Amino acid sequence: MRLLVAEDDLDLAEALTVFLEKNQYTVDAVHDGSAALDYAGTGEYDAIILDIMMPKLDGLQVLTRLREGSVSTPVMLLTAKGEKDDRVAGFNSGADDYLPKPFAPDELLARVRAMLRRTGDYKPTVLRFGDLELDCGSSTLQCRGRTERLSGREFQVMELFMRSPQVILSAERIMERVWGWDAEAEINVVWVHISNLRKKLTVVGSSVAIRASRGLGYSLEDAG
Repeated sequence: MRLLVAEDDLDLAEALTVFLEKNQYTVDAVHDGSAALDYAGTGEYDAIILDIMMPKLDGLQVLTRLREGSVSTPVMLLTAKGEKDDRVAGFNSGADDYLPKPFAPDELLARVRAMLRRTGDYKPTVLRFGDLELDCGSSTLQCRGRTERLSGREFQVMELFMRSPQVILSAERIMERVWGWDAEAEINVVWVHISNLRKKLTVVGSSVAIRASRGLGYSLEDAG
């Protein structure tokens, strides 16, 4: 799949390009709004990662012109601005998602995949750890022929664990990566979703479990 990265920070643009290419995407990178508009207007991209603060044209101007020109390619706005008014302006301009800096690369990757799933163009992968499989296309846990469907947030939490098995993730880190800018969510929502995931892991009969480390967080471990 082909992505366009429009980012005026050359080091960040290069780092994103390398990271996304390692995850099997073809990436074109541009560094100002005018080039972003020219490239994005071709309609050759499956998704666009668009920084707001760029020379010549800012990201909101680029996005507005793309939508006025009937370019429907999903767009993630990437910016240091994190205030509510900036998010609202971005979504009103036609953005599909919004990720404030600084961010973790795996969060960006998860959000890009979520955008692509919504367009129907995403070719899902299956993540495996121990005897457990997570189907990223159907959002299901699978183990020895048993299947359990996950809700949207449950899937996002489980994907974090499956991409970093045996790594301790704090509740705050999970909250930031899954709920992001949703200021109405509280930390106990993480505990509720982990409890639900534990029950579903039991239902499918997996030897994989979400273990708590007192004062640190949670990790995905294989007891098999």
